[in-house]
Amino acid sequence: MPAATLPPANAVSRETSSPAAVPRDNRHGWRKGKSTLASGVSLACALIVITPLGFVLGYLILKGASSLNLAFFFNLPAPVGETGGGVANANVGTFVVIAIASVIGVPVGIFGAIYLTEYGGRRFNSVVRLGADILNGVPSIVWGIVAYALLVNHDVVLFGHTIWHKGFSTLAGGVALAFILIPMVLRTTEEVLLLVPNGYREAATALGINRWRICVQIVAKTALKGIVTGVMLAVARIAGETAPLLFTALGNRFWSFQFHGPITALPGEFAQGFAQPIAALPLQIFSYAISPYDDWHRQAWAAALVLILLVLSLNVGLRYLTRDRVVRVMTKP
Repeated sequence: MPAATLPPANAVSRETSSPAAVPRDNRHGWRKGKSTLASGVSLACALIVITPLGFVLGYLILKGASSLNLAFFFNLPAPVGETGGGVANANVGTFVVIAIASVIGVPVGIFGAIYLTEYGGRRFNSVVRLGADILNGVPSIVWGIVAYALLVNHDVVLFGHTIWHKGFSTLAGGVALAFILIPMVLRTTEEVLLLVPNGYREAATALGINRWRICVQIVAKTALKGIVTGVMLAVARIAGETAPLLFTALGNRFWSFQFHGPITALPGEFAQGFAQPIAALPLQIFSYAISPYDDWHRQAWAAALVLILLVLSLNVGLRYLTRDRVVRVMTKP
């Protein structure tokens, strides 16, 4: 072709780079529309989940915040028919019952999970996992009936000796909550331990480290963040249980632990307190809510707000403890 008929180089570049020369992709708009629709649906679902929580928390604040004062937290309940009083014994009783359940349930759940992941056989593990999953679905009132049958309705006899006398008690309430706690901690801890890479175990075995030290100092430390998360969620779950405590702890309008004797008698009086009925916030809310007194209804709303704030503080503490910086300090040798 003669050189005079060739288009200039800059003309070719302008023609190929012009927007009119590039075909419009209609699929881009379709993809963008689908992405916007999916984002909108996700946002709507998130709002649907969080809106009831906002309404519940807002209503509790509206009904119960005005009743929160120092007397409410540090005074015992007023006599029946009188106004005033507080829920000091219920606050302490809630922490006592949760502490008993945690002392019993957390070690059993964690060490049971370690056994399943590090020592147990496949068939045995599948049976235990199935049992734990079934127990997690058992209604809490059933656990209350079980604890009632074991500790409240019958004496506990071991080798011909009565080691526990029947009756409503603090210990029975803690055991009922521990029944709920154990399968939850076991399953969550096992799932976290299974996420630890097998290379850690193999490297430690190659170095000649004992099996139990591998489990405790390597596997458990690596999964500590997840273990703490599972334990705190389980504790928050049992903090608001009412039905098991109705069958076991029963409730108490006074202090369950009373110390009047000399210092040498404190251990015996402290142990005796575990054999007495005890108050708890869920029980106090239940008894006040069904009462005919308006002042008790007011205190029930306030106690419900305190219970919600307790669960909220447990979850906030969970988020703090599972931060990478805190976990590194906790696992530092």
